[in-house]
Amino acid sequence: MRHLKTGRKFGRTSAHRKALFRNMVTALIDKERIRTTLAKAKELRGKVEKTITLGKKGTLHARRHALKLVADKDSLKKIFGPLSERYANRPGGYTRVIKLGHRLGDDAPMAFIELVDREGDTPVKEKKKVEGTANKKKAVDQKTDDTKKDKKTSTKSPTSKTAGKKPDGEKKKVTPAAKKKAVDEKSGSDTKKKSNPKDSTKKK
Repeated sequence: MRHLKTGRKFGRTSAHRKALFRNMVTALIDKERIRTTLAKAKELRGKVEKTITLGKKGTLHARRHALKLVADKDSLKKIFGPLSERYANRPGGYTRVIKLGHRLGDDAPMAFIELVDREGDTPVKEKKKVEGTANKKKAVDQKTDDTKKDKKTSTKSPTSKTAGKKPDGEKKKVTPAAKKKAVDEKSGSDTKKKSNPKDSTKKK
């Protein structure tokens, strides 16, 4: 039976495993985001959250317990200072695991593990609000562009180059210059016709 046999061994001795997680906890608290394998990230999550809970207690006893998993004094100060203030109203769930896919060399599943509400990280609700407002702005801009295009097409339509094609009911507008040209052409054709019979009589 496997009672009380929690945790992954990772093919390491107990001393090696403790050193590994001590370094990883210290790195995560210092950097607030690290990249590791998915199995290590899941195993690390519980250890980091316990240390942050100790930081929220703030007692000397809690500080001495936290020293078991934190290798650096600066990161220990961060746990009992800024992190305890940041997570004062949060009842657990201080970390987040994000899957990244598989590693090229050995095809191991990789993941990011990061602290929630870290610097430069916006909450999900605020992101949704920002996206919603951006979508509304895009829709309004598209509507205005469409109305501008419609106005341009409506203004251009009367001056379009379709003078030859007119509906059946409408009559063609004739300008006075066109009338003069038509009269001149007719008179020219009449004179030619008249000149032809005279030439025929001269030949006879």
